Amino acid sequence: MRSQADRWETNLAAARQYHAREGHLRPSRMHVEVVNGEEIRLGSFLDNARRRVGRLGVERRAALAALGLEWAAQEGRS
Repeated sequence: MRSQADRWETNLAAARQYHAREGHLRPSRMHVEVVNGEEIRLGSFLDNARRRVGRLGVERRAALAALGLEWAAQEGRS
């Protein structure tokens, strides 16, 4: 079983990969990113991070902010 820290790093790798390719960090909620052959539910991860921003540690918030994550959920997104 993978630790929470390992899952975080995998999700962050997916976010970095998506950002490098797309130039933004606004995938649809249902977007799946493949990292090293593993399907990562990136859209869900980012949506959850936005909802839980107050509970994320400083380092985790900074890592996502460095990729340009918009903390306020956008209206009308799917």
